[in-house]
Amino acid sequence: MLAGYLGFMGWEASRTPLTSGDLALFGALMACGAICAEATRRLGQPIGVWRDLLSAWWLPVALLLPPLYALVAPALLGLFIYVRVRHGSVYRRAFSTAALGLAGACASVLFHALTPVTPPGQVALWLSYPGPNAWLLRPHPAVVAVGCAVAFAVINACLVAIAAWLVESDARLADMLWDRERMLLDLTETCLGILVTVASALSAVLLLVTLPPVLLLQRSLLHSQLKVQARTDAKTGVLNAGAWQGEADRAIGRALRRGEPLAILLADVDHFKNVNDTHGHLTGDAMLRSLAAEMRQQVRESDFVGRFGGEEFAILLVGTTAEEACRVADRIRCGVGVVRVFSHEKMVGVTISVGVSILGDHGRDLNELLDAADLALYRAKSQGRDRICLFDPADMTSRTPENEPAHHS
Repeated sequence: MLAGYLGFMGWEASRTPLTSGDLALFGALMACGAICAEATRRLGQPIGVWRDLLSAWWLPVALLLPPLYALVAPALLGLFIYVRVRHGSVYRRAFSTAALGLAGACASVLFHALTPVTPPGQVALWLSYPGPNAWLLRPHPAVVAVGCAVAFAVINACLVAIAAWLVESDARLADMLWDRERMLLDLTETCLGILVTVASALSAVLLLVTLPPVLLLQRSLLHSQLKVQARTDAKTGVLNAGAWQGEADRAIGRALRRGEPLAILLADVDHFKNVNDTHGHLTGDAMLRSLAAEMRQQVRESDFVGRFGGEEFAILLVGTTAEEACRVADRIRCGVGVVRVFSHEKMVGVTISVGVSILGDHGRDLNELLDAADLALYRAKSQGRDRICLFDPADMTSRTPENEPAHHS
């Protein structure tokens, strides 16, 4: 992809004349993007994959200027972000730049191919079609512009999703392409880009009017992503212990008020130390990520999956009886049993043991339920591992100083 991006840029550079009007509009849009990046610098940026609203400035470049500028824009802003905001991974930044550049160039080529060019003798400083008012009032160019904006968002999303799937092949490509929140954010970016494009077509001075709302939305988006990151376990992507316990406390309170069933599962990876010792910690980390992804796929969106540290996971199942909880736990156990991670030309697999406790039958608060699930988990371990155990009062007799259940604060 990077080679195609550089080749496309070289070809466009050889055939695109530079004009003062194009350069002025391009400079104004890049300045707005740089101001947005600089203004959000103090907030910081989420670790790993994160989203911003800088395409609000790239889309006008793609629609109002020749394709060369759409190829150059993400490279300039990407370099600015790398230098001023965060020194992230170079290959990630390069790929993101290539994906945005190719998506913008495709949208630009499509738009200029489908809209009429400027008639001979008519001057158009920033637009390659007859004046901004004609573009706004004529339905054909306006519809084409909206279609090209959507194409820009779709092409970029597909390129990024495919690359992420190649890196994390255990995840489903469909989830990366059609996630509801991601689609809503793409729609918001597209609408912002169209509004900035209209403002730019009327007058570059109007960019001063569009800058504050885009900047505010950019800060809000980064703030929300940082809040999610604070609740998420960095290694696996599920809730961290504190966030999971907070959600579990609230869910238990609701279930008690409504008289609804609720279950808690504690899952522990069998002989996980052997994986780290034999195949290395990187393989162990990859295994934990794969197991967390499998657990999320096996439960509903209303359920909560969290990592309690090490190789232990906690799962809260809302509206779930004992029988249903055991079925879900066994489905998770079977799903984990087929998960494989590639390491040193070998496929590595693990099993898990799961303890189950039920609200009301085994406790009426989170600590009681976790203690009950932990004792059931100990019994599953002692009976040979790779199995499910529902808490039984007889498990209490197994509590000794040597096998005291793990403490959950």
